[in-house]
Amino acid sequence: MPLFDYIKENSRMENSNPTPETGPPAEPDTFTKVQMLIDEIRPYLQSDGGDCELLKVEDNIVYVRLVGACVGCPSSLATLKHGVENRIREAIPEIEAVEMV
Repeated sequence: MPLFDYIKENSRMENSNPTPETGPPAEPDTFTKVQMLIDEIRPYLQSDGGDCELLKVEDNIVYVRLVGACVGCPSSLATLKHGVENRIREAIPEIEAVEMV
């Protein structure tokens, strides 16, 4: 049996009988999703000497703290709204806003 057919057949057998122990993979919570997105854009912030810390997600609003070179930078609000917020809202449409604390 060719390898592709073997993988395809075993995949069908594994997915045909999900057990309560394994079941479908759990969906990450919103905080975890947002943290993953911030980790994705972090290298861009760090390349200019800044960074972003996720503090909390509450009532579909994300609260972050910009640190490093972002503190006091006149472009930090633009970075927050046009960079961080746009990326998060693109991936998680239920997020209404990203606020700086």
